[in-house]
Amino acid sequence: MEYFLTEEQIMLRDLARQIAVERMLPVRAELDEKEEFAHEVMKDLAEADLFGVVIPEEYGGLGFGALENCLVVEELSRVCCGITTAYAASGLGSYPVLLFGTEEQKKKYLPLIASGEQLAAFALTESTAGSDAAGIQTTAVRDGDHYVLNGTKQWITNAKEAGIYSVIAMTDRKKGARGATAFIVEKGDPGFSFGKKETKMGIRASTTGELIFQDCRIPADRVLAREGMGFIVVMKTFDKSRPGVGAQAVGLAQGALDEAVTFARTRVQFDKAIINFQAVQHMLADMATQVEAARALVYAVARHIDSGAKEVSKVAAMAKYFPSDVAMKVTTDAVQILGGHGYMREYPVEKMMRDAKILQIYEGTNQIQRNIVGQELHKEYGRRK
Repeated sequence: MEYFLTEEQIMLRDLARQIAVERMLPVRAELDEKEEFAHEVMKDLAEADLFGVVIPEEYGGLGFGALENCLVVEELSRVCCGITTAYAASGLGSYPVLLFGTEEQKKKYLPLIASGEQLAAFALTESTAGSDAAGIQTTAVRDGDHYVLNGTKQWITNAKEAGIYSVIAMTDRKKGARGATAFIVEKGDPGFSFGKKETKMGIRASTTGELIFQDCRIPADRVLAREGMGFIVVMKTFDKSRPGVGAQAVGLAQGALDEAVTFARTRVQFDKAIINFQAVQHMLADMATQVEAARALVYAVARHIDSGAKEVSKVAAMAKYFPSDVAMKVTTDAVQILGGHGYMREYPVEKMMRDAKILQIYEGTNQIQRNIVGQELHKEYGRRK
C-alpha cells in the first residue's frame, strides 16, 4: 500500500533493507544457532548512521522521528528480529537521555550512541519487578556528590555489550512509585558488573543478561530529570519506544508471510502447487490482511507521536500489543503452511515463530498494554460527562 512516505523516508527504508539483505541474511541462522551477538552487523548499522535516526542533528544524529525509526526497525526485523532487538534496545536506552537529560548529559552521551561508538541499554526489570515496576529492589543512596547503587537487574538487553545504561533505582521507598529515580550508569563504573548471560527461546542474536550493582558509586550529575521522577521517565520512554516494538512485529510477520507465499507457490501436492488450494489461500489472505492492518496502525501512531501530541500512552500501547499478537499468529500460520519443513531449523519460519513470542512480553506484556488502553478509555469517557 502507498503510505505517502517522503523521498527521505523511502531512502532510509531502502538503506535498512539493503543492510538487512546483504549483511544480516547471510549470518542470521548461524548467530541464532550459536547465540552470538552480531558485532559486525552493528558496525554496518553504525557506518550507515542508523543508530542516530531519532537523535537530533546537534548531537550527531539524523534528527528524524518515530515513523522513520519504525521504517528502519521494520525492514531489519523482516530478516532477523534477534539482531534487530540489539539495535532497537540501544534506541530504548537512549530515550531517557534524549527526553530527560540535561544539555551536558545530552552532549556527552548522545553523540556516542548516534555514532554507534557505544550501545545503550535500558534497565528496569528485576526478579521481583516486571509488570509491577513498583517492586524494584535496587536502591540508590545519596552520599555527598555521589549516589551508591545496590541491587540486580534481570533480563536486560545489551547487557555487557552496551557502554551506557539508563537504570531505575529506588531513592525513597516510603514514597512508593514516586520514590524511584533514573540514572545514567557507564560500563566500567566501580561496583558495576555483569551476571549470567541468559539462554533464550528466541532473539538469540541479542544478548540478555544481569546487571549487578555492589556499592556502585556514580556522580550525582548522572541523575536523569530529578529524584523521584523515575517512573515518569519510564512511562514517557515507553510511549516513544512501544511503536518500535510494533514495527519489529510488522517486519517479522511480513518476513514470515514472504516465506509462506514463496513456499506455497513451489510446494507441489496432489499434482499442483499448494497455493492453488483454497484452504491455503484463505490462510495467506488472513495473514496478509493482518500484517497490513498492523502496519497501518504502527505508521499512524508513529505519525501521531511525531505531530507533537502529548497524550500518546493509549495509542502507543495499541501499536505494541496488536502487531505483536499479529506476529505471533502469522508466524505460527507460516509454520503450518510449510508443514514439516516449517518445523525444521533449515527453514527460517521456525526461528521467526520463536522470535515472535518475546514481542508479546517485553516492554510491557500485552495484558498490561490492554490495561493501559482500558484505563485511558475510562478516563476519556469520564471527562465527557
